[in-house]
Amino acid sequence: QVQLVESGGGLVQAGGSLRLACAASGRISSSGVMGWFRQAPGKEREFVAAISRSGGITHYQDSVKGRFTISRDHAKNTVYLQMNSLKPEDTAVYYCAADSNPYYSGLYSYTASSRVYDYWGQGTQVTVSS
Repeated sequence: QVQLVESGGGLVQAGGSLRLACAASGRISSSGVMGWFRQAPGKEREFVAAISRSGGITHYQDSVKGRFTISRDHAKNTVYLQMNSLKPEDTAVYYCAADSNPYYSGLYSYTASSRVYDYWGQGTQVTVSS
């Protein structure tokens, strides 16, 4: 069984930075892709960023490109999301997710769909004040 635990959320002023971490336990090494999603109050959950098992493929939602960076540390079984130049519209609960399928196509359309991911963390709140 795979468990994902997020940390690093908090309250920050606009323009500030946060780094989220997703610590994984279980057979996460076989996961083809791991991602971050977020959900703001009254809105649907949306894709933020994802990274392949090797780290060679990354995808980002357009609104976070150039500001957010996803990375993966296999030794620590952890995926990170470095968030810079934060904006009030980035306020949401951020969720880590992992796909159980070891074969990853690398396609953005596949990666950005929440249906792809079999395992989810409990979420961590990020609040950006203006």
